[in-house]
Amino acid sequence: MCLAIPAQVCELLADDRARVRVGDVLKTVNIALVPQVRLGEFVIIHVGYALERLDPLAAEQTLALLHEASDLQPRRAESANDPNGQERTDEIH
Repeated sequence: MCLAIPAQVCELLADDRARVRVGDVLKTVNIALVPQVRLGEFVIIHVGYALERLDPLAAEQTLALLHEASDLQPRRAESANDPNGQERTDEIH
């Protein structure tokens, strides 16, 4: 499944690039598809590209929903076995 997420533009860079923030994560993305974007605006990003500008209220609502959904998901263990090859019996949270 593919997911495009809202990100806020923190810095405009050369060569149709910008640094964007999603929560505590900073990422450099290509903004060639939204050349009119300005510092502080929200964009939808997917696989390293800003696809379109997004209304700040819609961005905040979407980010809140994504955060809420992530809180509902059980955390996965890297492996069902412990380092000794024994099956784990502890719960995954």
